[in-house]
Amino acid sequence: MLTKADDFPIHQRAEPIAFAGTDRNFYDRYFFNGYSADGRLFFAAAMGIYPHLNVTDAAFSLVHGGKQRSVLASRLLGFERMDTQVAPISVTVEEPLQRLRLTLAPNDSGIEAELVFDGRAFPIEEPRFTRRIGTRTLMDVTRMTQNGRYTGWISLDGQRHDVAGMLGTRDRSWGVRPIGAADPQPPVPMAMPQFYWLWAPLNFPTHQLYFHTNDDGDGQPWNRSMLLIGPDGTPRKLWDVRSKLSFKPGTRHASAATIEGTGTDGPVKVELTVHDTFFMQGIGYGHPTRAHGTFHGEHSVVTETIDTATADEGTIPLNHIQALVTAKLTLPGGQEDGRGVLEQLIIGPHAPSGFTGIFDLA
Repeated sequence: MLTKADDFPIHQRAEPIAFAGTDRNFYDRYFFNGYSADGRLFFAAAMGIYPHLNVTDAAFSLVHGGKQRSVLASRLLGFERMDTQVAPISVTVEEPLQRLRLTLAPNDSGIEAELVFDGRAFPIEEPRFTRRIGTRTLMDVTRMTQNGRYTGWISLDGQRHDVAGMLGTRDRSWGVRPIGAADPQPPVPMAMPQFYWLWAPLNFPTHQLYFHTNDDGDGQPWNRSMLLIGPDGTPRKLWDVRSKLSFKPGTRHASAATIEGTGTDGPVKVELTVHDTFFMQGIGYGHPTRAHGTFHGEHSVVTETIDTATADEGTIPLNHIQALVTAKLTLPGGQEDGRGVLEQLIIGPHAPSGFTGIFDLA
């Protein structure tokens, strides 16, 4: 099965690009977020390609004025992995590893956008995420992440907002994780679901910081990393990495957080103050009907709105979030103030947080 991608020298196996191994859960994904300097405008977007399901989907979601408004689109992939447009949403790689264009064409949501992302430094490659339940692979993923700046505009109900100076983060991930319809035969014996995930890509005037952790139920990390990038653009790995969250009552969401590590010059500390909440359901993560990779026919576009002021954060569908944060970075040589997000997905036990059940709340 030959496709457009086969005309590029990117093959990894002795077969056409359309075939990505044998696991039906293989995926290839783009993600973007961006936030205005005053924090009043926040967006996130994503596009997923699922070659063995023959489905591709995309979403764009904007938080402004107490509302989160989303466009979610899906179509048949037609086996063409080089076609990165799903109805009104498209992603164009203008300069690999540096500059990408994200477009949201006119649609029923009242939101349109023409955004160009430029990386502040070369993307980082996070440690490979491999997680098994017994002998079954739950995740086997590679991800690269890049902080950057946006130019262009976002239009909301006909009012155009210039995004020049907007900062944010984009990532690219690919590999195996649960997508599409649920597995009809789960692993046995049954075990309590457990997943603890924090991700904090942060932008400062002269520095960048990337932190993430996946912990088991005892709080032991199975994938944790903290990198600091200085003005020269060189990533420096920190060690003795740890984080501490204070939780909002009645949720599994942080009200504040501290991240610490040690570099060659001494201790590094980041203090996060939490502001607005972005619900990842708005771009398909854990969505009750539009979850990633689910089939909605040859072509489908829907819109939806979440009232962020009244949304119940103590429910599983709204548990996966990115919290917009302000950040204070303390280095041996001084301090910097910046912005970013703290992504959180906490299901099941996590002893350091005091969680013992599938979804007991703080």
